[in-house]
Amino acid sequence: MNIYVGNLSYSTTDEDLRSAFEQHGAVSAARVIFDRVENRSRGFGFVEMPSDSEGQAAIDAMNGADLDGRTLKVNEARPREERGSRY
Repeated sequence: MNIYVGNLSYSTTDEDLRSAFEQHGAVSAARVIFDRVENRSRGFGFVEMPSDSEGQAAIDAMNGADLDGRTLKVNEARPREERGSRY
């Protein structure tokens, strides 16, 4: 399951994200999305969990939770083609 994590602190790292979600199951990948021009976090990221049941448990537990002083917005990520393009 691919999970979208929004409202991240600019100081949150990939490892911080992984550690927070590993409390709810196995994490195969965790990445904070960076702005290439500014070279800083864009305030959101993605977590991949191999188990859908653990992924749903993580969504339920982490949505509204505090990480690095920010209240997270967590849900199942939509496929890229559904998100559309900003350009």
